[in-house]
Amino acid sequence: MQTHEARLSALREELKRRGLSGFVVPICDEHMSEYVGEYAQRLGWLTGFGGSAGSAVVMANKAAIFTDGRYTVQVREQVDGNHYEYVPVGQTKPHEWIKTHANAGDKIGYDAWLHTEAWVKMASDAAASVGAQMVAVDGNPIDAVWSDQPTRSDAPLAVHTDADAGKSSDQKRSEMAEELRAKGVDAAVIAALDSVAWVFNIRGGDVANTPVPLAFTLLHSDGTAELFVAPEKMTPQVQAHLGNQVTVRRYDELAEQLGTLSGKKVAVDPDMSVAAISQALKSGGAQIVQMRDPAILPKAIKNERERQGTRDAHIRDGAALTRFLRWCSEELVKGGQDELSAAAKLREFREATGVLKDISFRTISATGPHGALCHYSVNEETNLPIEDGHLYLVDSGGQYLDGTTDVTRVVAVGEPTAEMRKRYTQVLKGHIALAQARFPDGTAGGALDALARQYLWADGVDYAHGTGHGVGSYLAVHEGPQRIGMSAGVQAGTGEPLRAGMILSNEPGYYKEGAFGIRIENLVLVRKADIDGAEGDYLEFENLTWAPLEPKLIDAALLSPTEIEWVNNYHTQVLDIVGQQLDGDDNIWLEKMCQPIG
Repeated sequence: MQTHEARLSALREELKRRGLSGFVVPICDEHMSEYVGEYAQRLGWLTGFGGSAGSAVVMANKAAIFTDGRYTVQVREQVDGNHYEYVPVGQTKPHEWIKTHANAGDKIGYDAWLHTEAWVKMASDAAASVGAQMVAVDGNPIDAVWSDQPTRSDAPLAVHTDADAGKSSDQKRSEMAEELRAKGVDAAVIAALDSVAWVFNIRGGDVANTPVPLAFTLLHSDGTAELFVAPEKMTPQVQAHLGNQVTVRRYDELAEQLGTLSGKKVAVDPDMSVAAISQALKSGGAQIVQMRDPAILPKAIKNERERQGTRDAHIRDGAALTRFLRWCSEELVKGGQDELSAAAKLREFREATGVLKDISFRTISATGPHGALCHYSVNEETNLPIEDGHLYLVDSGGQYLDGTTDVTRVVAVGEPTAEMRKRYTQVLKGHIALAQARFPDGTAGGALDALARQYLWADGVDYAHGTGHGVGSYLAVHEGPQRIGMSAGVQAGTGEPLRAGMILSNEPGYYKEGAFGIRIENLVLVRKADIDGAEGDYLEFENLTWAPLEPKLIDAALLSPTEIEWVNNYHTQVLDIVGQQLDGDDNIWLEKMCQPIG
């Protein structure tokens, strides 16, 4: 097997052959996806980095890898520092690094199918300031040297029934077309995979853990649409489902078709569309209108069927997780289990429901020091035994036809330390503060973030990730546009107003490098708040996730009476809702876990 050093050398030889001085390597696909298919894992293949966000710049004699605060430790474990400079993206962006390290006359390549137009302009301006040039490549050079690169998935499309979707594709396209007409737009390019799946009420199997097909859409202002997808994915059932208002074209015909729209006003989401789309439209004479993907907001605001579906999915999933937590309480302290075996066991419990379609992301199964890596991904090389005296953090979820789940719990293996209990309780206090929040309709997620961090901040500590992300309905586990996170800087979604029907996570955490990690995550549904005497419309959160907390980690002395009441009420509901799904020893164990505190 080729070493990562050999892969880097092969890439440099390919760049030299093409007359390029460097190349930019993002984790991305043609749809600006967060999670990408195996064929698009170019950064991982080149460097060994296993995170879901990051990029690299490779020059003839130097290279750098850029990651955010979630991966500060992980990138050093997985990527050889002798070949790559570790660069925190919060301090230096790739285009800034290029400006510092490029020389006059350098030609630095990029793949226009993997970057937004805004990024291309930013990088081109930075390179030009030192006399260098960004060059769009004809064919990705990594693909040229990746001899065993996986092919694109050929998984067939599947119909997501109107009964599960809550609204027909015809209705969705009609409503979006009305928006296009109102804005004087003739058509819209929809590139985000979950948007395409949502628009047509179809699902696919092209990305691990996310039921989406590799496809583009061109939606016209009369409600008709063109679906660009590999023909081998089509089935008679899907063809009949799409109807005669949808024209199916080959996946690789998108650029050609966009080139036929001369004189048309075509909407393109600048954040969700790659530069190659804009370049194809411009070359064909179309007028580009920058506009948010018309599916983004209606997809995020769940209809009543989707709301009930996610409630049902979480009850089912909560019972599976509770059975697993009981197993953890009995088996982990005995020894003999590790991060991989525990993750496999959790999947067994979910599969035992009989309706699990997939897990919703790769399970974060992390013990001891690995718990401090917020987005740790276990493999055979990193797998650690779960030992007495450690915390075991498990962040996981399931994909069901009626909903997508995402939940994090922490298990104390043996007796926890006072520090572990203190930090867990501080995280819990922040979780409760956000769970109980009431706020005016129109409040942005960024305005709520400090509620979850306040008790950690008061003690001089914090966590380097957002507090809440949107979640789809049998779709992406990370869904925009809503987000709860730090408002400072450019963080997509923190300025988006929260609306009734949106689903978000509530997941504050704490991470002590080299020691342990803590995160408490439930999903919540935004709903209208009924407040006597309220002056205006207010919103609140309905809890969706039902699974016991870890009593051994709760220091009731650090909780207020109101917080103790919240914990006790939550556990009463868990016992009532999940207990109905359990029997025998599972129920007895749950009753013990849900005993009142304080």
